[in-house]
Amino acid sequence: MRTLALASALILVCTVSVPAQTPAPSEAQAAQRDRMKSCNVDAGTQKLTGSARKSFMAGCLAGKSAAPAKELTPQQAKMKSCNADASAKSLKGAERKAFMSTCLKG
Repeated sequence: MRTLALASALILVCTVSVPAQTPAPSEAQAAQRDRMKSCNVDAGTQKLTGSARKSFMAGCLAGKSAAPAKELTPQQAKMKSCNADASAKSLKGAERKAFMSTCLKG
């Protein structure tokens, strides 16, 4: 009886798998995943199916835009400009946040 309990406990321990820790995705993988989500939403919005969806997704994932570029609103243009300035100055963290705040206000 004792042997049976020990054997079943040993089998239980051996069969319980330890979940494998998956490494965090790289920046490139995260960017690709985000691009895939965005392209998938766009294809769904356009109600594409079959080969039309497949070709749209291929172009979208390759970075080719099927839709003409939209003009930026004044606020978006200002944000883009301030963001470029902050990047040129290599600002990070609190310094970047403070710079962006003053840049967007003025």
